[in-house]
Amino acid sequence: MQYAELKTPYLVFLGDADDFLMAKVAKGIAYWRPAKCLAQMRLPGAKADLGLSEMTVQQAAAAGAKTFILGLAPIGGTLPSDWEAILIEALELGMDIASGLHIQLNNIEALKTVAQRTGQRLIDVRHPKQDFECATGQPRCGKRLLTVGSDCCVGKMFSSLAIHREMQRREIPSTFRATGQTGILIEGSGIPVDAIVSDFIAGAVEQLSPANDAQHWDIIEGQGSLFHPAYAGVSLGLLHGAQADALILCHEAGRTQMDLVPGYAVPDFDTLIKTNLALGSLTNPNIKLAGIALNTSALPEEEALLEIAKYQELYQVPVVDPVRTGVSDIVDFLEKLDA
Repeated sequence: MQYAELKTPYLVFLGDADDFLMAKVAKGIAYWRPAKCLAQMRLPGAKADLGLSEMTVQQAAAAGAKTFILGLAPIGGTLPSDWEAILIEALELGMDIASGLHIQLNNIEALKTVAQRTGQRLIDVRHPKQDFECATGQPRCGKRLLTVGSDCCVGKMFSSLAIHREMQRREIPSTFRATGQTGILIEGSGIPVDAIVSDFIAGAVEQLSPANDAQHWDIIEGQGSLFHPAYAGVSLGLLHGAQADALILCHEAGRTQMDLVPGYAVPDFDTLIKTNLALGSLTNPNIKLAGIALNTSALPEEEALLEIAKYQELYQVPVVDPVRTGVSDIVDFLEKLDA
């Protein structure tokens, strides 16, 4: 069971965001799903710009917008009080509201009252409402790829989406399975695994990625890292629930220190690969490393290409930078696995 799919097209709200660090959700939606974005709405002083048409709530509603996307992350994950009137106007004009904020829109009485009266939905993607069952670990038909990380914020979502887009280009049957709030808002459905009680994470991933046609690929967005002291539990639940046939290891070239946890070093690739494969084999003994995705944005071109070539020689799997080189080599490798 997943979230009801978000209705399209979207009006993407950037608020007063100074940059794309604050508006990274909006940037991700506009980059990966431009066809779903009708327009953007910004408050005076906002500097972040998606390059979409500028519309007010009234203009967007008249043009057919169905969902108002809160595409940014204010400090503290709260909703500024002066934004409530904007959201109420969107509800009154027939739009659902989707939010990745920590605060729940459904707990704001003024919004809840209007939503009930108008029949519009308040969709808090960080807060799943459905029930989940414990995992069974039983094999299921279809193929699954999971991106795993050396750390947080190393490109797992971007790599997953890039692989899915390349599969779509080749008309390979595939679905992107979102597991975090930004991915959910990009895809329009998914499950926020970091908000699920630990006993049910693996089961939730089984529900997210159910049995499918034998040649169909589910591309499952990874979260965290098995070696991050705060988030390893979520990563392990994902690994077991995915029952992945193929793993893609994601890493930021040059990163040596775990994010926000001083004293924890990023392990070497041998350790990262062997540990993920060993733990993943609990629910899929045939799990394989199918590639490495390197974020080489901090390196000059020549050095980045040398880094890519080094790891490809070491591990004999495709090594790519999804931005610099694209992911065709990984999809080529996956097609050979099918042969």
